[in-house]
Amino acid sequence: MAATFPSGVRVYAVGGAVRDSLLGIRPREYDWLVVGATPELMVERGYQPVGKDFPVFLHPETKEEYALARRERKSGHGYHGFTFHASPDVTLEEDLERRDLTINAIARDASGDLVDPFGGAADIEARILRHVSPAFSEDPLRVLRVAKFAARFHHLGFRIAAETLELMRGMSAEGELDHLVPERVWQETRAALGSAEPRVYFAVLRECGALKVLFPEIDRLFGVPQPPKWHPEVDTGVHTLLVLDQVSRMTASLPARFAALVHDLGKGTTPKDVLPSHHGHEQRGVKLITRLCERLRVPNDCRQLAEQVSNFHTHVHRAEELKASTMLEVLEKTRALQQPERFEDFLIACEADARGRTGLEDRPYPQADIFRRALKAARAVSTEDVDTDGISGPAIGEAIRKARIAAIKNEVKNEGE
Repeated sequence: MAATFPSGVRVYAVGGAVRDSLLGIRPREYDWLVVGATPELMVERGYQPVGKDFPVFLHPETKEEYALARRERKSGHGYHGFTFHASPDVTLEEDLERRDLTINAIARDASGDLVDPFGGAADIEARILRHVSPAFSEDPLRVLRVAKFAARFHHLGFRIAAETLELMRGMSAEGELDHLVPERVWQETRAALGSAEPRVYFAVLRECGALKVLFPEIDRLFGVPQPPKWHPEVDTGVHTLLVLDQVSRMTASLPARFAALVHDLGKGTTPKDVLPSHHGHEQRGVKLITRLCERLRVPNDCRQLAEQVSNFHTHVHRAEELKASTMLEVLEKTRALQQPERFEDFLIACEADARGRTGLEDRPYPQADIFRRALKAARAVSTEDVDTDGISGPAIGEAIRKARIAAIKNEVKNEGE
């Protein structure tokens, strides 16, 4: 059990837990700040050191994080370009001043009283995301964090302060974002994709100029026209954000949301002389997705689904016209027979694409059910259902495939074969 601290040491709840409690949201976890202590004292009291860059300790029982108050100084580029100083003489206000937003720079003491030197509680009341100090511009990761908080709290009416947005624009223009490590870019993006309105994250990044630095493949879509007959919103970038809105209402699946985000990347490379047509954008998009995922270290489950959606989403849109053999080919190449759960994510992303069009958000999408029925029919065929007398090896596989085509044709009543 952790011993109590000497009288000169003070412990505060800080950060997200305080912010969320003021918003009426139940905190998911608690972070604690210790003022007036040394690393030696923390270890003596039974806390386990875990911080690599600065002193952070785990409570021996709750395992919650306790960080020593610290100052920081810019010493280089990027998120890691800082030197930290943690000692008993660092004050609570000095520690809070280094934080990103005023709403995250509020502390609560042991008596439950707030310590709020930068007006965070007032900004929560006014629903404003505002930087704490000019030091905000020293850390490029904060551009992503502000965009993430804008997405997380958009439904509560939060907006970014004009002066904070201007700082973000300057950081994007000055090249500071070039020093972000891919893993941190993906980490913040992943969190934003999991929010209620991930569209806001990418809209904010575009507004401050960060999208063209970090996600040039997505930024390139804005201003690219599509045929008004099929896309009343015309602009491909606008369509992408509408699709992201739709998929976020349909599923919390990260792979499905990511796939919906990047499904049309190929339209950004369509030659201008053939616009607004985008023939072949599906396959062009696969290559762009692969490169983006390699650059940002995107997990394989997200990359694979995104590549499949890019390659085959227009096939699903034309489900009522497809031959049974073509439907089976889609099922095979998306590995639907082996991974039906992931195929459901695939269909959700396709449906979000169809619904992500101005005025067509509530239009029925029977194509998804056609493919679900086709998959059910194909999976119901087994070796026992096929006459394999006198054949072996690849011939057995071909016989099973023909049986599956027949089953699909029978199930979906597709006479186009």
